[in-house]
Amino acid sequence: MKKLFIVVAGLSALLLSFKTITPSVWTADKAHSRITFTITHNMLSDVEGSFKSFDAVITAPGDDFTGASIVFTADAASISTDNDYRDKEVKSAELLDVGKFPKIIFKSTLVTKTSASTYKITGDLTLHGVTKPVILEASVRNGMGMHNKPAAGFKISGNINRRDFGITKYPAAMLGDEITLNANGEFDKD
Repeated sequence: MKKLFIVVAGLSALLLSFKTITPSVWTADKAHSRITFTITHNMLSDVEGSFKSFDAVITAPGDDFTGASIVFTADAASISTDNDYRDKEVKSAELLDVGKFPKIIFKSTLVTKTSASTYKITGDLTLHGVTKPVILEASVRNGMGMHNKPAAGFKISGNINRRDFGITKYPAAMLGDEITLNANGEFDKD
């Protein structure tokens, strides 16, 4: 009985000595964040645009962002290319069809650290009612700091093919197939 007590006491002490790690939640500071894209027009110039209404949350399981869960949503109707005529066409049923597909959603499936300040983000992007896997690259800008509370800045980039998401109006000579995605985001720790 004495041995059993010693074993139980030892196991209890061992279990209590483990430090539990509480996941940290980081929310996009939208006043200091921007989601943009670039697509080629008529094989001559690049047209840039952004989303005015979006949310992004990172849930990190540890001290850095390895293994984090990232969820990003944008209101498709908030797209802006700084040209009202073009914006109306992009929102139409012939391109994004924002009436039928009002949200653009990205959910990470794997976040791996590739260097001291860079990450590879694998996830599923839902655009125009189609969900496809995508890979994004992220870098932590200048480490972490304070902006009223702990904050981290990220630069995220990647490429997608619009045809993979069923956006097929216009040949590639008129509207490039490749869309470059860029995000500059400041995230505050909740």
